[in-house]
Amino acid sequence: MNPWVALKADTYRQYGLFSYGLLLKGVFTKRTFRVAVTMRICQGLAESYGFIKLLLPIFQLLHRFATHSAAMDLSWRTDIGAGIALTHGWGFVVTSKAKIGNNVTLFHGVTLGSRDRISRNGERLSEYPILEDEVWVGPHAIIIGGVTIGRGSRIAGGAFVMESVPPYSVVAGNPSAIVKCNCTPDVMNRAPV
Repeated sequence: MNPWVALKADTYRQYGLFSYGLLLKGVFTKRTFRVAVTMRICQGLAESYGFIKLLLPIFQLLHRFATHSAAMDLSWRTDIGAGIALTHGWGFVVTSKAKIGNNVTLFHGVTLGSRDRISRNGERLSEYPILEDEVWVGPHAIIIGGVTIGRGSRIAGGAFVMESVPPYSVVAGNPSAIVKCNCTPDVMNRAPV
């Protein structure tokens, strides 16, 4: 997805509408939104050509500063769909190889991490989580390995998820278990993407 279109959707998720004034307001007043903005700018510059691409190292540094000040570990290279909502942010860790869909909400303390497996022939296999569209992940939830969290699912705070989750499910506990099926997605200010 085009990073500039995704940035408009991120702003929409934050405020319920998009304007350049709201985008600037978010940059200066919301530390977690600032992380999303610097990430999208880095992604856009990385895809650009010519002189403008020379600005990438500057914005990479700004992104590092933004993530540090928000106490988040989120690479600008992470594949994140439009309309991301990063709520609170403190202690947030996402592997750069995770894939996150559109209109996803992630709370503080969330970990999206890799898991290594050793195959029968001794080869190391690294696996990374995939969050489909409209997933809601509560505070301090941990999702690791090559799991897919189905569209519209909700992961309760403190859940430890190592198995894939079907769409529209609610998952809770450690180890995690499906506690409800056919749930309604929890997406505040759903961005039109």
